[in-house]
Amino acid sequence: MGGGPDSKKEKLLCVLPFQEPTKILDRLRKKFPDLEISFYHLKYAEVAWKTVKEVPKEIFKDITILVTLSALPPQQSDAPKLELIHFFSAGTNHVQNHPIYKDTDITLTTSSGIHGPQIAEWVLMTALVQSHRYNTLYEMQKKKNWDKNDTEGDYHKVRDLVGQRLGVLGYGSIGRQVARVAKAMGNNVPCYKGMEVIAYTASPKDTPERKKDVGFIVPHTGDPDGSIPSAWYSGLDKPSLHNFLSQDIDMLLVSVPLTPQTKHFLSTAELSILGQRHAFISNIARGQIVDTPALVSALKDGTLRGAALDVTDPEPLPKDSELWDLPNVTITPHISGVGQAYTERAFQVLEVNLERRMKGEKLINVVRRDRGY
Repeated sequence: MGGGPDSKKEKLLCVLPFQEPTKILDRLRKKFPDLEISFYHLKYAEVAWKTVKEVPKEIFKDITILVTLSALPPQQSDAPKLELIHFFSAGTNHVQNHPIYKDTDITLTTSSGIHGPQIAEWVLMTALVQSHRYNTLYEMQKKKNWDKNDTEGDYHKVRDLVGQRLGVLGYGSIGRQVARVAKAMGNNVPCYKGMEVIAYTASPKDTPERKKDVGFIVPHTGDPDGSIPSAWYSGLDKPSLHNFLSQDIDMLLVSVPLTPQTKHFLSTAELSILGQRHAFISNIARGQIVDTPALVSALKDGTLRGAALDVTDPEPLPKDSELWDLPNVTITPHISGVGQAYTERAFQVLEVNLERRMKGEKLINVVRRDRGY
């Protein structure tokens, strides 16, 4: 990128479903003067993991770099100069059947790493809502009932998180930040330690170098060197997964990407293992990772203590789903990752990669098509 004053500018196009972030783009224009930046306000878009409609393919004709949630050129021939696509999402499973993904070698990068702070807060918030029986207390507030001897909601039996074991299924940027805040649920006095964390990854993290986070990191968050987990486990086979789930897990965070290997990764057998500790499940990844009928059964019969679900299968969750009415379930509409800093941080990832690309350096957050993320 760049060259000299006479070199032809490369073209970056943002196709996003919100108003143009003028200040951010002006900053990028000033920093990268050889990059022509334009913005297309996507007025009609479904959620990021579904098909975007009515985007004129002509807008892709001369661009070199595309910034998008899910709007892509119909075919590579519609964007013959396209070299880099930066997604505003953490994953790319929503476009894996698209010709651009399947049939080209265009470099794809994601915004993985920007979601950790807000999702970690959601995970702890929803866990505490249930462990502190907040829903019962809120109903009492609405009824103006100040009867602290009322044990109808069992809210006297609070089980705090100190000393509980958190299993992180998928120790990426989100899992690392959840681990960080979970570890802080205590203080430096040995008998008041926070949660213990154990980690599970697809491939072994058996050296200090392999344990490092090499993606985008929001400053002062996460676990950059991988020092928080007391133990690491790995594998995509069921025996390895079962070994991990058997490690006395009190709370399981599901934060793996959805791939053919992880679809229904957690079903009856896995939930039964977690039931030995009456565990709590928090899923912020994708609904299809957990077998929904098996989950409903485990929640109804008391195998699991409860669940917090920001994602479901199917999604949106049908009104007749039993999950809605289970008292030990918290459901939110796939919003744990949203926040006021989202746009700024997603562009920060892009900015890092524009600098690296200009210098001929290796990009961060590059999608490996062979593994699906």
